[in-house]
Amino acid sequence: QVQLVESGGGLVQAGGSLRLSCAASGRTFSMYAMGWFRQAPGKEREFVAAINWSGRNTYYADSVKGRFTISRDNAKNAGNLQINSLKPQDTAVYYCAAGPFVSTKSADFRSWGQGTQVTVSS
Repeated sequence: QVQLVESGGGLVQAGGSLRLSCAASGRTFSMYAMGWFRQAPGKEREFVAAINWSGRNTYYADSVKGRFTISRDNAKNAGNLQINSLKPQDTAVYYCAAGPFVSTKSADFRSWGQGTQVTVSS
């Protein structure tokens, strides 16, 4: 399996931006699809975005389309989530995940990072 470590979270005002990063180690990162999920207090983990192994195909939750951009750099074993026009409802712990195929379902991802907190103030 691949090991994942997220970074880049923080406290930001509504309308601001953050760039989350996911550093991968272990198995060849380029073999895996990558996804981002988030979990707000008292809520279930939800899908945010996903990207296939090559980076050609991306998928987004309706709530983040047009504001979030997922990308990856296989040469650097890294993935990113650019989040713009942040809203208070985006507040959550954000997790990156890797799996054998691109999916919007958390159960399809086998490796998970520890998460990074994003807090958006109004």
